[in-house]
Amino acid sequence: MYELIATSTFGLESVVAKELKELGYDDLKVENGKVTFEGDEYDIALCNIWLRCADRVLIKVSEFKAETFEELYQGALKVNWGEIVPEDGFMHITGKSVKSKLFSVPDCQSIVKKAVVESMKRTYNKEWFSEDGPEYKIEVALLKDVVTLTIDTSGPGLHKRGYRAKAGEAPMKETLAAALVLLSNWDSSKLLIDPCCGSGTIAIEAALIGKNIAPGLNRSFVSETWPLIPKEVWEQTRDYAKRKINNDDIKIMALDINNGVLRTARENAKGAGISEYIHFQQMPIQEFTTKKKGACIICNPPYGERIGEAKEVEAIYKRLGELYKENDTWSFFVITSNEQFQKDFGRKADKNRKLYNGRIKCYYYQYLR
Repeated sequence: MYELIATSTFGLESVVAKELKELGYDDLKVENGKVTFEGDEYDIALCNIWLRCADRVLIKVSEFKAETFEELYQGALKVNWGEIVPEDGFMHITGKSVKSKLFSVPDCQSIVKKAVVESMKRTYNKEWFSEDGPEYKIEVALLKDVVTLTIDTSGPGLHKRGYRAKAGEAPMKETLAAALVLLSNWDSSKLLIDPCCGSGTIAIEAALIGKNIAPGLNRSFVSETWPLIPKEVWEQTRDYAKRKINNDDIKIMALDINNGVLRTARENAKGAGISEYIHFQQMPIQEFTTKKKGACIICNPPYGERIGEAKEVEAIYKRLGELYKENDTWSFFVITSNEQFQKDFGRKADKNRKLYNGRIKCYYYQYLR
């Protein structure tokens, strides 16, 4: 068994923890930016393929205090790296340091690499390693003089599902889009509408959730190249994921004023294999209306950060507020960094949650019905 860490964007830790519980994990430790749990090789494959809102899945190999380079070296040397890293493994060391005496990240990386190689020498009884095999990204992270050593099992971040060939001007990560849908508790038997869909990420992630399609089903992971995890484990996990796809008939509308980004959205939906479940249409939000009952609006409208956008954005927020008044069975979920949103919408949200869209601090305003 390994100690595994599912990392996440700030504010999404509880969403990732809920996902892990639904996958059958307990004894979770939830901290800022990560959820720690136990698992084996099968769990590494399962979590990489199924987690929608986590950034990466890491193996935690050691944690210890180090205030000197010697303490760092000895702590890293205690790890039997050869248990995980094969003889030809490419050992790529990354690092970060926050509020620690050892603040020189390049020096910390160099020292950990030296310790890893020394440990490998003991395991394999040789002096030199070709490092021309599978990649092992080892991170040395220091926080208040506590060192955490991890190995990344994901490779490219889990937000890279493989379907988004193109993105709009201000693309939202797939992991955040999935979290917005999960936080809304959308009932997939009801209509979901994104009236400012851009490149379609929220609508596509909603379709994947509604159909119970594993987000990592059609991409690869760095740990697939490791001898540690048999190929049959990945094959079985993917076969299981394919069997879990449901036959539900879901309905999603995705609107945008820009026909160019809609073309991109359609291409992305096609790449995700769910285009038949999303109706894309060019339409300004001011013209949108429908008599459908019990719809769920989830959107990431413009924030008004560009010069000359303020009036346009205010009009969008006001229209969203009008739609809320006109449709007393609709729920609204809107993410924005604009602090005037509730004023322009015309009503204080029932709930709001601080989230980060990239490096932009936002609030997820929730109007529940």
